[in-house]
Amino acid sequence: MKFSKTLITGLVLMAGVSAFAQKKAEKFEKLQIEMFPKAKEGYKQVYIQLPVDKNENDLKVEVFVGAEKMLDCNNYSLMGEIKSQDLQGWGYNYYEVESKGDAAGTLMACLDKKLSKKFVTLKPEIVRYNSKLPLVFYVPKDIEVRYRVLRPDNGMKKAVQK
Repeated sequence: MKFSKTLITGLVLMAGVSAFAQKKAEKFEKLQIEMFPKAKEGYKQVYIQLPVDKNENDLKVEVFVGAEKMLDCNNYSLMGEIKSQDLQGWGYNYYEVESKGDAAGTLMACLDKKLSKKFVTLKPEIVRYNSKLPLVFYVPKDIEVRYRVLRPDNGMKKAVQK
């Protein structure tokens, strides 16, 4: 009798853990990316899969395309551009990055001549949050894509009038 109670308790616990794990796994939509074109020579395809959120209309995604470089004290940005392309017949879009990896910077005198590793980016792109569709990028092999989710402030603020 004691063994059967222990067995039943164990089965109930396992079912609860399994249900929790399944619920946790459902935070991401199953994405299809097979319809997107293959990366051309010298490029790679990268994508961002966003988790399901209850207020997706309130969110935005800020995307940074760049590379880590050893640089001095000046401010740098990556030269190039991000172009949005239409995936013909699907109504989706994807992004092609054109950059040779060159960086442009300010011309301040750096007295210490010390170099440090910096992530140098193109102008950040802000796109709509949608967990049902992947954000697909085609970038040169030495370039990477990073992102952050932008969430709204709690309330609206009123502008100052003069």
